Amino acid sequence: MRPNRTTPDSNTKPEKPQADQTEQRKEQLKAKYASVLELIKKRGVRLAHLHVDKDNKLYMEGAAGSQDIKNEVWDEIKKVDASYSDLHCNLVVDPAKAPPPAPRTYTVVKGDSLWKIAKAHYGNGARYPEIIQANPGKLKDENSVIHPGDVLIVPED
Repeated sequence: MRPNRTTPDSNTKPEKPQADQTEQRKEQLKAKYASVLELIKKRGVRLAHLHVDKDNKLYMEGAAGSQDIKNEVWDEIKKVDASYSDLHCNLVVDPAKAPPPAPRTYTVVKGDSLWKIAKAHYGNGARYPEIIQANPGKLKDENSVIHPGDVLIVPED
């Protein structure tokens, strides 16, 4: 009978303690750069990679919709840590990744009607159905009542 010999398997996963340390380091760095990550989310930057690299630094790679957005992210990084010695950030500008523009809104005031709002924004009150269509959760038809303080989406021309 042959003795049982165990040999290291090249397909084995890294030891759990090392993986736990890497995960802890990632969470620590994400907490440190939380304001940067929040800005990235808010400005629609698409992150392709977010992990701890072999140098034990937080590695971020992605695409910003414009140079201005990329600069905002870098400004925030420098506010957190001017040396950013524990971070690798590789952002490229890709206009296709630009977030869609926020819809134009209007806050209803006393005396408003859908006709008056359409007249003010389009120069033609008869275009009020466009406002109704843009606000399906708030307006059902031309008989829908609007109140001061209501915020309505008013589509761009």
